[in-house]
Amino acid sequence: MDWVRGHGYPVPAVEEISEDGTDLIMERIAGPSMVTVLGRRPWTLGQQGRSLADLHKRLHEIPVPEWIKDAPCGRGHRLVHLDLHPLNIILAPTGPVVIDWPNAARGDANTDIAVTWVLLAAGAIPAGRVRAALMGRGRSILIKAVLDEFDVDEIRARLPEVVKWKAEDSHMSAAEREAMWALVDGERGRG
Repeated sequence: MDWVRGHGYPVPAVEEISEDGTDLIMERIAGPSMVTVLGRRPWTLGQQGRSLADLHKRLHEIPVPEWIKDAPCGRGHRLVHLDLHPLNIILAPTGPVVIDWPNAARGDANTDIAVTWVLLAAGAIPAGRVRAALMGRGRSILIKAVLDEFDVDEIRARLPEVVKWKAEDSHMSAAEREAMWALVDGERGRG
């Protein structure tokens, strides 16, 4: 986090780290998460999607430090977050701030964006059928706004590898795993 902050990327300042490196105290960032804002102001879906795309672009331009680990999928030479989605973006008065960096690695920028696509497309929507249908439409608008900023064919090519990796994540539900594989199947042959 100090590395990307030193390159002008919006992250909380790290104020203190324990001697063993397992605990840290960060600057408190005031503001709602991007997902909260999307729920309250759905007319900002396109704007928030473009903001999310911009955060990816800015991150992928930062030089990769020598000491950072390789990504578990999508080998490359860019700095990647591998969990950059609306729950990990705080909309502070000064602009978006990215949190939750344990997956940061050296990897492929298109793989990083594919992870975002998978998480946006497959994340569970806790709601009834009508609300889930409306939120599903909003999700499609958000995904389109993000992907419109990139070469979708390059990102689509990374989906199978990303889903294989994310399907092993114990935090993903069976329904989310099924939705991830459905995304891969649905995107196969497009382009």
